[in-house]
Amino acid sequence: MNSPLPPISGECHPVVAPTPVRGGRSTAPDLARGLMLALIAVANVPYFILGRPHVAGAHAQSDNPADLVAQTLTIAGVDSRVYPMFAFLFGYGIVQLYRRQLASGAEPATARRLLRRRHWTMLLFGLLHAALLWHGDILATYALAGLVLVWLFLKRSDRSLKIWAGAFLSVPALLLVASFVGVSMGDGSTVGGFGSSGPVDTNEAEGFFNAMGVRLEAWGVYTIPIALFTMIIPTAILLGMVAARRRLLDEPADHVPLLKRIAVIGLSIGWGTGLLMALQNLDILGLDRKFDPVLVSLHMLGGVFGGMGYIAVFGLISVRLERLRESPRPGSFTWAVQALGKRSLTGYLCQSLIFSPIFAAWGLGLGEHLSSWSAVLLAVFAWLVGLLIAAKLEGAGQRGPAEWALRRVAYPK
Repeated sequence: MNSPLPPISGECHPVVAPTPVRGGRSTAPDLARGLMLALIAVANVPYFILGRPHVAGAHAQSDNPADLVAQTLTIAGVDSRVYPMFAFLFGYGIVQLYRRQLASGAEPATARRLLRRRHWTMLLFGLLHAALLWHGDILATYALAGLVLVWLFLKRSDRSLKIWAGAFLSVPALLLVASFVGVSMGDGSTVGGFGSSGPVDTNEAEGFFNAMGVRLEAWGVYTIPIALFTMIIPTAILLGMVAARRRLLDEPADHVPLLKRIAVIGLSIGWGTGLLMALQNLDILGLDRKFDPVLVSLHMLGGVFGGMGYIAVFGLISVRLERLRESPRPGSFTWAVQALGKRSLTGYLCQSLIFSPIFAAWGLGLGEHLSSWSAVLLAVFAWLVGLLIAAKLEGAGQRGPAEWALRRVAYPK
């Protein structure tokens, strides 16, 4: 059992400036962030398909084989899997930053104040993001969770964090049981079936200021409460904090057996539970539609395991890459993906800057012409745009604009 992070005694020191862009960062976290931004885009883009009823999650109803293939792959492997993964990396980054500050001579209280400033700044960014572009913003959710979890758990032992992560995970498990009992005793009219993945028609609001109000309402009433009170995001953040203390992704070559176990178990559960929901979407599973809420709950719970499985896979990929060469060659695909991972906040916001003005009804309204398969292609295109921007910035030795703004506010002058 690892001990809690040790305090450093001595005189009070100022907050240490961020490490340089080209500094010695860990390969695995940046690689994971960069690649998973592609899946974030795939998960979000169905909300911009306008003018059609939605079935599983935000996916538009369709009989087109290409659409059904796209929906099946997305439901099984992407939906509800990528946000727990990013929450894990968020928790991992909390401990990385805290330890880096302590190692550079900052007092523990000073390092905690820096974390609080970063999280308050992220909350502001999330508010602006939701108001201007995207009701599904997750920055504010992570920020709120970070404020609470750092306060409660940063100095706790690994054992304590794992116990609380297990306790938090019992909440979605109990919701699964409750949904099963509810539909078994009811008449199948339970709210929360496949069509209720939140306010799927938010992007159909016309007029920029009218749409802003609709987005903020959806964000405040649905997005943040669901993400926080199902306890999936807090669970993943705590697991990320434990993993960072053990340097699971900083030194993945030392943890290959563990990473392999996590990958096999996590992806088996994640893809297995996702496949059940995907088959129900295709009407192949043979279950009455009154059980849709049960499958949604199971899908969300399985997403935690799937997200951890993806983390492990990317850790193993980084081990393989590091064995092939000491560092990615500038201009290579891997180098560009890591560059995007270093600028994941900019990459995430860039996707909304592409999707919302072009496809939402308040903008050009081109979402009326999207289908599920073409939306996936659009998501990949948006990710590639972010990849090219990040590569350009990396070559110039510059931070992403969102990262620059975050540091301007969070770090004292």
